[in-house]
Amino acid sequence: MATIAANPLSHLVQNMAESATIKMSQLARELKGQGHDVISLSLGEPDFDTPDHIKEAAKVALDEGYTKYTPVPGLLELRKAICTKLKRDNGLDFEPNQVVVSNGSKQCIANLCLSLLDKGDEAIVFAPYWVSYSAIIEMVGGTVVPVAAGIEQDFKITGAQLEEAITNKTKLILFSSPCNPTGSVYTRPELEALATVIAKYDDIIVLSDEIYEYINFTGKHASIGSIESVKNRTVTINGFAKGYAMTGWRLGYMAGPKWLADGCSKIQGQFTSGANAFGQKAAITALLGDMTPTYDMRKAYLERRNLMIELLRDIPGMQVNVPTGAFYLFPNITNYFGKSYGDITINNSIDFCEFLLYTAHVATVPGEPFGDDNCFRLSYAASEKELREAVKRIKEAVEKLK
Repeated sequence: MATIAANPLSHLVQNMAESATIKMSQLARELKGQGHDVISLSLGEPDFDTPDHIKEAAKVALDEGYTKYTPVPGLLELRKAICTKLKRDNGLDFEPNQVVVSNGSKQCIANLCLSLLDKGDEAIVFAPYWVSYSAIIEMVGGTVVPVAAGIEQDFKITGAQLEEAITNKTKLILFSSPCNPTGSVYTRPELEALATVIAKYDDIIVLSDEIYEYINFTGKHASIGSIESVKNRTVTINGFAKGYAMTGWRLGYMAGPKWLADGCSKIQGQFTSGANAFGQKAAITALLGDMTPTYDMRKAYLERRNLMIELLRDIPGMQVNVPTGAFYLFPNITNYFGKSYGDITINNSIDFCEFLLYTAHVATVPGEPFGDDNCFRLSYAASEKELREAVKRIKEAVEKLK
């Protein structure tokens, strides 16, 4: 009988980075399985349940027979509701044929990169960035061009930095606001400064990931697609996971130029076809129904953010800025580099997070896969009791470093 080669997996899979957030969550589960009391601040998942009126809408849809295949780009009534929402909240004008509903916003990003990028095309990514951005771009043959801003800039790049990064190979600019992992939010004037640069280049597409839109503490979310000079080549991506606590529903959407929406629909038709029917019906209720639960969640996140900043700033050496959105903090930890505890030496963010996991039993995520090895990410989508205990353990752990 013939034997299988030592590693028959494709080069694509072999060279693909594992999701850092999923990896740390898995390590935390393994440690818990060994009987340790692990507090996980690693996953970007709301700790709230989906609001009742959205769940009820899904139940009604099931009873009404929404259990069949859906059109590849999504139910027409949902795409109309998305257009209504984008006009109401973002000042964006789209028709339903410019919208594609997918199995989560991650699939929207993959669809777009597959539709747009050829081998060697450059995609500028604002760093720090969500870990999957670079992996998806590289998977389709594109070249990632990170443009970085550190904690001293609140992790937000300038127009001058963007201008310097653009070449004749630049085809895509990708960023999130509010940002994962930093929680930074670009203001309207900051977006206008970026748009002024982008408007000079007719063949560049902007992908604006706005999945954390409703977890925004600035008072008003700004969408770069509403700026006249770039509106016709901006793709806005959003979804239901964060603002409506619907992570397990796997529903996201993109809205952009029709030719690009058609491309994304074509790609999706070969991979997954349309998203689930009853979930899409519930998503209509989420978009057009009572937003009170969403605003209540945002209020709770703001209170937790303030608590976490206060607690973390009490730890000597921990540098913490004040993010204005999402539910993450991204402290700078360079003050601990070179320090040791026993046979452990902290040389980078991976060392630091593993040190916290195995010494303090707190799961966090290194900044390295987010494009900034000087920092690490904590999610404060957890109870106040868990957050207080987690920071207490972190403080006790870093005090051991000499």
